[in-house]
Amino acid sequence: MAVDTLLLELGTEELPPTALDALSDAFAAGVEKGLQEADIPFEGVTAYATPRRLAVQVKNLADKQPDREVERRGPALAAAFKEGAPTKAAEGFARSCGVSVDELIHLETDKGTWLGFREHQPGESVQALLPDILRKAISALPVPKNMRWGTSRIEFSRPVHWLVALYGSDVIAAEALGLQASRTTYGHRFHAPDAIQLEHADAYLGALENAFVLADRQQRRERIREQVLAEAEVQEAQAVIDEDLLVEVSGLVEWPVALTGSFDERFLEVPAECLVSSMKANQKYFHLLDDQGKLKPLFITISNIDSADPQQVISGNEKVIRPRLADAAFFYDTDRKRTLASRIPQLESVVFQQQLGTLADKARRSSAIGSYIAETIGGDVTHAQRAVALAKCDLVTEMVLEFPELQGIMGRYYAEQDGEPADVAQALEEQYLPRFATDAIPHSATGKALALADRLDTLVGIFGIGQRPTGAKDPFALRRASIGVLNILVKGELNLDLRELLGVAAEQYQDLPKAEGLVDDVLTYMLDRFRAWGQEEGISAEMYLAVRARPVTKPLDFARRLRAVKAFAQREEAAALAAANKRVSNILSKQEHDGSTQVDQSLLHEPAEQALFKAVASSQQQVTPLFAAGDYQQALDALATLREPVDNFFDQVMVMADEESTRRNRLALLASLQALFLEVADISLLPQ
Repeated sequence: MAVDTLLLELGTEELPPTALDALSDAFAAGVEKGLQEADIPFEGVTAYATPRRLAVQVKNLADKQPDREVERRGPALAAAFKEGAPTKAAEGFARSCGVSVDELIHLETDKGTWLGFREHQPGESVQALLPDILRKAISALPVPKNMRWGTSRIEFSRPVHWLVALYGSDVIAAEALGLQASRTTYGHRFHAPDAIQLEHADAYLGALENAFVLADRQQRRERIREQVLAEAEVQEAQAVIDEDLLVEVSGLVEWPVALTGSFDERFLEVPAECLVSSMKANQKYFHLLDDQGKLKPLFITISNIDSADPQQVISGNEKVIRPRLADAAFFYDTDRKRTLASRIPQLESVVFQQQLGTLADKARRSSAIGSYIAETIGGDVTHAQRAVALAKCDLVTEMVLEFPELQGIMGRYYAEQDGEPADVAQALEEQYLPRFATDAIPHSATGKALALADRLDTLVGIFGIGQRPTGAKDPFALRRASIGVLNILVKGELNLDLRELLGVAAEQYQDLPKAEGLVDDVLTYMLDRFRAWGQEEGISAEMYLAVRARPVTKPLDFARRLRAVKAFAQREEAAALAAANKRVSNILSKQEHDGSTQVDQSLLHEPAEQALFKAVASSQQQVTPLFAAGDYQQALDALATLREPVDNFFDQVMVMADEESTRRNRLALLASLQALFLEVADISLLPQ
């Protein structure tokens, strides 16, 4: 069986840059799936993409499917012959196989003997199978939005212009999107617009690079990164390379050339975040910082041409960015003519959620929650109330309406200008922290109070109208809000009771449709997020369930228990003690035990049960202050010493003694043992 390289390329008008990676990966996955389903051996599949093409290269692809022995089973032998003559069933099966009854074979199975037919089936060729694989791969692409062009009824993300399908040096007779496959591709639109005839599928990357096209996405990104860093070094500056922007820019060019431009220094009077947002969102520029971390009046643009006169390209970009930055400066100057506080009445007309009212309604509810939290954690209640009142005011400013990603940031700038207390201004930006699981949390007490109050109000309100997240839909980002609350409470070491916080939040609402059991419902949902939270720290599902089995409603306490159980699970005694606790749990659940842990020493007859009693009593004295201090890890370390007396007890003592008083006493001893571990978690749920 011969092998060679397969190349498939779809040439298009410029594809959406933010969708390029998804389209490219899906194209490769579709081709790979098709080859696997066709059972054609290959070594590896590589995806390539530029703004004007999606391509897949398959190395060492076999030229056909493997030959196969096909076995068909017909009627049972008893039904195939009657008095030695073939029945109609046997004759019909033979005809369907294209042979006579005499050419059929007998197949022995554990259910009896059957008529059968076995034939050698040659594998189909790549040439025959690829057209259908290609069509299916293209039709399955996750195109963001289809369009039509000309008079054609064909639909795709952008107009298509050429199709390459090469197996080695041979063109595959395939058709897709109205295009007939060939060996013709095209290079850079301006530098090398003429057709390129590919002699072999292996020549693809080299031929395109000679035609000013870098088809490898990762290579193109790294080329951009290197050029941006080199340009920054020339300017004695630090380039800020946002990875999302890098991906987007690499989806806009086929032959990247980094150029440095400048803008008027007067624009630096505008907050740097405004200028950066404008440069990134509108022009896809990389910005530069000086050695003090301050924005420099420079930018780096990635051109798609290697111009003979790069200054012309730079001048064009400088001309374009000037009005963009002027707009940002105008928005900033306009917004500063009013205080944030003067915008509070505008929130009355901004809907938060139809059933939950406006942003003004949300602020009134959050004020009570924020005040409670601030007082509980030792913050300034007056500042917390002020921060809540101003929290959403920047949403109605010109700057944030133009650049929504600046919410909170602009609130801080405008609050500082208005002379608001420093922690209030800081809280306006911190309210959105953490934005993701590993992000920083608010630093100030006012920021923590505001961030928690805002999220808790949203969680209770949305659950209260019956719109809790489903597996696929979470329009109000309640999962993220829940993990944000957990992170603030845990990383901020705030030992607050989540049930109490949710109760305060629920009290601010009137007549919620799903008010019954609302606090418990939201509490359960939020504590369940600890499963995902714990994965970040290497905490298994069993460890999570062991803690979740206890009525713990303080996230900081929950996290400490999780970490203690994780450390305990690494000990050699863990599995044995987990098994023992499971055994204890099973025994107690099956007996009519009243839950008592009071042990009568006079009824302890066996040395092993006496030793266990002493060990449990000693451990209880040792770990009680550790439990009180929340030092669960040290407590479990101390309880690990119980392994030997526990093992001896089960080896030498009959728990279910005939004498009822002895039996009940031993059950009480086991209950006291179990109770010690349950102060932390139900370790019977750990792997054994």
